[in-house]
Amino acid sequence: MSNIPETGRTQRVQIRLVIIQVLVFSLLLTLGGRLWYLQIRNGKEYTAEAKGNHVQQVVQPAVRGTILDARGVPLADNETRLVVSASRTELLKMKDDGKAVLTRLAGVLGMKPQDVINKIRLCDSKTPKPCWNGSPYQPIPVTDEATTQQALTIREASEDFPGITAELAAVRRYPAPGKARTSQVLGYLSPVTDEEIEKAKDGDSPFLRSDQVGRSGIERTYDTALRGKAGVTRYEVDNLGRVMGQTESDPGVPGSTLVTSIDARVQAVAEYELAAAMKTVRNETDKITGRKYEADAGAVVVMESKTGRVVAMASQPDYDPNAWVGGISGKDYAALTGKGSNYPLLNRAIQGQAAAGSVFKVVSASAAVRAGHDFYDKYPCTSSYSMGNTSFANFESQGHGPITLGDALKFSCNTVFYRLGHEQWSRDGGLKPKKGAKDWFYRTAHEFGFGGETGIDLPNEVKGRIPDRQWKQNFWEANKDAWCKEGKKGGTYIQQLSYENCLEGNQLKAYDSINFSIGQGDLLITPIQLATAYAAISNGGTLYNPTIGKALISPDGKNVTEIKPKAHGRLPVDAQTIRDLDKGLKSVVEPGGTAAWRFGGWPQDKIPMHAKTGTAQVYGKQTTSWFATYTREFTIIMTISQGGTGSGASGPAVRNIYDALYGLDDEGNQDLKRALLPQPQKTLPRIQSDGSIDAPVIKPYDPDAQLVKPEGEQAAGQDPSSPPEPQPSVPPLAGPPRAGRL
Repeated sequence: MSNIPETGRTQRVQIRLVIIQVLVFSLLLTLGGRLWYLQIRNGKEYTAEAKGNHVQQVVQPAVRGTILDARGVPLADNETRLVVSASRTELLKMKDDGKAVLTRLAGVLGMKPQDVINKIRLCDSKTPKPCWNGSPYQPIPVTDEATTQQALTIREASEDFPGITAELAAVRRYPAPGKARTSQVLGYLSPVTDEEIEKAKDGDSPFLRSDQVGRSGIERTYDTALRGKAGVTRYEVDNLGRVMGQTESDPGVPGSTLVTSIDARVQAVAEYELAAAMKTVRNETDKITGRKYEADAGAVVVMESKTGRVVAMASQPDYDPNAWVGGISGKDYAALTGKGSNYPLLNRAIQGQAAAGSVFKVVSASAAVRAGHDFYDKYPCTSSYSMGNTSFANFESQGHGPITLGDALKFSCNTVFYRLGHEQWSRDGGLKPKKGAKDWFYRTAHEFGFGGETGIDLPNEVKGRIPDRQWKQNFWEANKDAWCKEGKKGGTYIQQLSYENCLEGNQLKAYDSINFSIGQGDLLITPIQLATAYAAISNGGTLYNPTIGKALISPDGKNVTEIKPKAHGRLPVDAQTIRDLDKGLKSVVEPGGTAAWRFGGWPQDKIPMHAKTGTAQVYGKQTTSWFATYTREFTIIMTISQGGTGSGASGPAVRNIYDALYGLDDEGNQDLKRALLPQPQKTLPRIQSDGSIDAPVIKPYDPDAQLVKPEGEQAAGQDPSSPPEPQPSVPPLAGPPRAGRL
């Protein structure tokens, strides 16, 4: 009997174990079923809900850095405006894609409904401006000129304007101090695109969807420094958009301040004088074509001769960069890019290309010396130069007898350079070049910096063109088929020329080198290249990278990073040849020189002036005016497309810029109180302890208030009492019509 109680206990334990096992298995079965339900049966639903719980970023754009001139005057800054924006994401959730809301918004803003709708449509290859080329997920500005009353109306009736916001924001502004727009130098901004965000995501400066980025000019070159770093606050939100908590924050950092070498006062003078010269010359008759000069485009560069810093750079036609602020309108965009606009967005100082004319003769004189000719030997300046049955005329068939290379610059004698260029072509083997041909003229042009970028800190600089043997071969290969198709022996001029080019367009012919020697033919240069070369002659031979940026200053003003001038080479001649060129160019403004009539009364003993006139022939167009000048301190280059002669069209404007710089009157008397910049600005603007910078007030340029009044004589013609400036001549059919004088 003693064993019975023990057996009962064992049975009870076993029963309990079975019950526990059943409970455990039941629990596991329940959990497994629930797991299957969550992951398999309703997996997609809960995955979608889980995705709804995510992190949202609230971005506070950084205040973009200010762009200052050399003395601290703002060229580009920011102002606070009421910005009305629309969220496409919210509007597209509505049945009518938000058209009703946008129509009500248009009524409040005093705009046409279609204009508001156009503002928020996305840009693509088929969509005309205005449109939005930024991210479709960020608020799109509709206007940045809302009034306080308009903003209050939108905010107080928010239920009528879902997806619409009206907030204060810092907006870019281009104040044009002294009426100096500085358009193409500054550039403009527009929203970042998705492609740019993707491309930059792993770089040192990734984009946020709220960013505005520089699209041209120094806004683009120094975009990273100017843009700063946006502030970002991250919130964890559920699928209903409810904030569950803040995760982390990145404080914003304002953009740095960019100090440039531009002097707003000189910039205003340069812009005014260029525009005035073009307006004046349009009233003059071109004696070659019998038409008024078109003067359709132009550029001027004012550069420090010893550093390459750009003091002023103007291009015509220009535009108001404020047109891009807040999104450009369709009307403004059409005005800037339409067929009749002549493309004001182009900076013709670095992107305008034309034949050089006689301003190129400093290259040819240098090449002649490198080829073994003595600068002071006598070279025949005859009335014309013959090559076989072809005659290349000097200006008005005028000869000066045997002269030096310096005198050839002074009188701008074509025939001296015709002969030198032709002789060098023959020495190199002519149509059958020798192995290791020197090609001194083409080689020297390359080493002067033509045919390549100068390295200026502006985007999209063009290289110009040196039509040497390699270029001829490449050009022929690219165009041979078209020439052969169009060419016809004995046909029209163009057909005959195409026929000849088809057969032998890859050959560097004698007339190519003859034309090239006076800056004609297929040669193309830019104003910035010419300014860099002439500044190098002035400073003793150093070719500097032209620079506009001078320093970057941190937002608190404590860190200043200077952008120092950099050289990319030297002129390919010795110091004596540079001195000889300098002397020859000085004689151009002295009695007998082609620019003397534009520098009457100039204080040559105190401020030595050097110059070279140029009038380049362009097939099918009127002549291009070039005027290249320098003093010890500054180099000034001006060009006017279809503007006539160098000293005639550009001369008065260049003289007026120098007079304003140095404070000179008609008789050459200097008043330093009236001088804008008698010496280059060496110091940076003064920075206060709070990081702010004192900015002097700039008054608009008034030529009538200057010491020197604009001359009343014709700008495109020639003063009968002055030495005549050579004109282009058209060569015979044997070669392209490019053997123009100057």
